[in-house]
Amino acid sequence: MPIKKVKTWAWESFWLVQGIFAWLVFPYLGALLAIPDGHTLTEILSSGDGAAWKAMFFGALWGVGGLTFGLSMRYLGVALGQSIALGTCSAFGTLIPALMTGTDLFHGAGLVLLIGVSIAIAGIAVIGYAGSLRAKNMTDEQKKAAVKDFALGKGLLVAILAGVMSACFSLGLEAAEPIKVAAQAMGAEALYAGLPAILLITFGGFITNAVYCIFQNIKNKTLKDYFGVSGAVFTNNVLFSALAGVLWYSQFFGLALGKSFLTEGSVMMAFSWSILMSLNITFSNVWGIILKEWKGVKNATIGVLILGMAILIFSLILPNLL
Repeated sequence: MPIKKVKTWAWESFWLVQGIFAWLVFPYLGALLAIPDGHTLTEILSSGDGAAWKAMFFGALWGVGGLTFGLSMRYLGVALGQSIALGTCSAFGTLIPALMTGTDLFHGAGLVLLIGVSIAIAGIAVIGYAGSLRAKNMTDEQKKAAVKDFALGKGLLVAILAGVMSACFSLGLEAAEPIKVAAQAMGAEALYAGLPAILLITFGGFITNAVYCIFQNIKNKTLKDYFGVSGAVFTNNVLFSALAGVLWYSQFFGLALGKSFLTEGSVMMAFSWSILMSLNITFSNVWGIILKEWKGVKNATIGVLILGMAILIFSLILPNLL
């Protein structure tokens, strides 16, 4: 939403600036909350026998997902772009860590996890079908009015790639678990102990995105975006990029805090990633409707969209019922 208020800048310019806030500034400020008396952030980040490097590595891979995630919204819009990308991310980011820890997905708690993810994927598939109906219902002019660079085929490929690579954020959290444990051993509050790990992952992601964006700045001759606009436009763009950054970071800030209330090894702890992604998809579609990205489609198409959102919400409730 805030990015829509950025004026004149090329995509690579505002993506880099919002990334500075989303992946460096606010994660750093969040990580400071985890520092116990008598210790430093460096001590926390360097603990865990190489866990920091693993977290940054997965962060760099996640950065590819973050980069293509932005492109998926460019080609598909907020609603459909986030639905496909985050849906894929939800499935991979939930099931791969479970498999890596040896969870049996066909019995007991593992089966509950698999059922929940499967239902979430079903909801995402329904939302994707609604997107294909939208493409059929709307004229080319309506598509361009709703999403300037709308391209269904290209957008779907980019969104799926974004989802697969974005799941590396979840893998990074698993890799950085020793750092969280070490922070708590030093006296960090359990509520904030997971925040330094997020800083490591987003730092790795920032490097990937910064390299690509600066390359695009040079290639497209858009470096002037940072220096060649009026003071009012520059201030406007930085403020809205910062707002986009803090809103983006808040999801993982909330995830880290929320997980501190869950039991280690429980189904809900394993399912927490899927919960975050499913809620992202649900609310992105609400915003998509508000932003009139679905304007001009038939009521039946909106009905399919709402059905998909309802299935997603059910997938969040199911683990507590089983």
